[in-house]
Amino acid sequence: MHAKTGDRLLVHGRTVGHGDHVVEIVEVLGANGEPPYRIRAEDGHETIMWPGPDCVVQHPKATRPHTIS
Repeated sequence: MHAKTGDRLLVHGRTVGHGDHVVEIVEVLGANGEPPYRIRAEDGHETIMWPGPDCVVQHPKATRPHTIS
């Protein structure tokens, strides 16, 4: 798993009644984008996380500058 600051982690719910949630990667602590990651939840709580197989890295979509012809 490789990520960079600003990416998001989609954490799939593992039990009935607990849905997926998304957290923001605020710092990459491993070498070459590898875990562990410092993450921030929507409520502002921060922690260090070693994502498991139930997590997927989401890279923000690159926006292209609008050009006027």
